[in-house]
Amino acid sequence: MSELTRPLSPSAVHAVIDMQRLFLEGTAWGSHNTQSLVAPILRLLRHRPSAAVFTRFITPRRKEDAPGSWGHFYDHWPSVLQNNMDPALLDLVPELRGFVPPGEVADKFTYSAFADGDFSGRLRRRGADTLIFSGVETDVCVLLTALDAVDRGYRVVVATDAVGSTVEKAHQAALDHVYPRFDRQIELATVAEIMAAWSPAEGKG
Repeated sequence: MSELTRPLSPSAVHAVIDMQRLFLEGTAWGSHNTQSLVAPILRLLRHRPSAAVFTRFITPRRKEDAPGSWGHFYDHWPSVLQNNMDPALLDLVPELRGFVPPGEVADKFTYSAFADGDFSGRLRRRGADTLIFSGVETDVCVLLTALDAVDRGYRVVVATDAVGSTVEKAHQAALDHVYPRFDRQIELATVAEIMAAWSPAEGKG
């Protein structure tokens, strides 16, 4: 694991990836690990509440609405199609909803938040130069969004104790072997290290 070697920019954005009811235990995509991430994510949110952009993975209503190979993907996961589930499962987990506003929500329809939706536009309007990642999954949506952020020139920081996956071995392999391959562009740090390097919002302790 690397440590942050310089302070974090005041214009850094905390990208909270897909912390939705859909990924809580009890659904086809759920895991007990998701609930365990709420506490460390809350620490970051309370540190700079207005810096948060929450992404939501929005599934199609029917598999026929999914482009290309995504139709085959949803053949395997029919229960997460909107026509087959309670749409409220797409909401943020209850503990995080109170941070919108001042945080914002950006919906997406594939793994990377940069691929579609208005995530990029929200970052531009904020003048963001740094992205701090938390949420799910370490080895899928967090990873793909982080790599797209690297390609776009953002400073990227992954909060190692605030990301998780339904597959623990994949989560650990990503932190141990995949992210370190980009050690000049992706920094790995704990929530405590991030908070120490990131001045709290004005008026906050």
